[in-house]
Amino acid sequence: MTPWIIPIFLPHQGCRQRCLFCNQKMTAQHMPSPQAVRECIHDSLHHLSFPKEERKKQVAFYGGSFTSMNHEVQISYLSEVQPFISSGMIDSIRLSTRPDGLSEETLTILKGYGVKTIEVGVQSMVDDVLLRSERGHTAKDSSSAILRLKERGFEVGVHLMVGLPGDSCDQFLNSLDQIINLKPDFVRIHPTLVLKGTTMEELWKLGKYSPLTLEEAIQWLKKGVLQLEKASIPIARIGLQPTKELEENLLAGPFHPALHQLVESALFYDMAEVLLQKYLDGARAVLICHPKDLSNLKGQKNTNLITLKERFGLQDLRIEENKEVRRGSLLLKTSSEISCLDRMELADSDINRGLKRACSLREDPIVPDHPLN
Repeated sequence: MTPWIIPIFLPHQGCRQRCLFCNQKMTAQHMPSPQAVRECIHDSLHHLSFPKEERKKQVAFYGGSFTSMNHEVQISYLSEVQPFISSGMIDSIRLSTRPDGLSEETLTILKGYGVKTIEVGVQSMVDDVLLRSERGHTAKDSSSAILRLKERGFEVGVHLMVGLPGDSCDQFLNSLDQIINLKPDFVRIHPTLVLKGTTMEELWKLGKYSPLTLEEAIQWLKKGVLQLEKASIPIARIGLQPTKELEENLLAGPFHPALHQLVESALFYDMAEVLLQKYLDGARAVLICHPKDLSNLKGQKNTNLITLKERFGLQDLRIEENKEVRRGSLLLKTSSEISCLDRMELADSDINRGLKRACSLREDPIVPDHPLN
């Protein structure tokens, strides 16, 4: 069961430079003092909507690069959580940071103060992409950080992005392969967006950067999801949380409040297409899935069903749910037989090779050369 998170936002703290895609205005919210952290935890625990013993509880420091702050500041915030850990009201701490902000001394401090989970902003494992994005670290820094965190017994999360300057689908998938080999505990994937007040906005206006369309992002992410699932690495999130600040600052890019669901629906469409291509023997068919996969199979506003019905000229296409069907699997019932396709079979099917070709149609979301030259 995923832990219940009490988020503490430390906007832009510890960041050594401003990345190409970063909008400081969006992170320019109130900076809480260490003392305010204790009040926030008290309030959050008071408003728990489930028994306190039911789920693990973590205090999470988000919004910047926690471990790049000086040690005294880190300790001042971590110390405020200690009474709650000692009393058993809070189980542990999680934080987000840069891959080049994890010295051995820092890791010792974090371990001593009850930090369990560290989310590392890797973004890409391609050095040219990192350079163009002005990240200030290398792929080697990321590999080293993940390995050292695992050696120290931390739970490790990795953040990646699709559509960064100079990236391509093949390079994104290669980044995923490298991350998979490092065996993190979970992965988050975010779309690259053009936001007001960023260097990316200037490049976009000059025609030097072209963000992925929503459909292109889904094509990249479908393949990535299959790679991660095949490696049994959990996906904590795909996409960004919709906020008023994001809505006010968004200029372009593949944002959708339910991006993960769009990717899942697209994968179920592909599975249904494979089954119908191979086994359809008339003008009627029934697709059967686990109840929890029902909305993904239908697609938003039933778009999957409508499109499949038109694509294959079906008079009738019905959906049934069955708890006995494994999650991520799909059954097709025709007049003569019942056929099944598992999610991992899709990873090796012709349709997935087609996905790779579709990904490659958009090789590089940035016009050659860097920034404003």
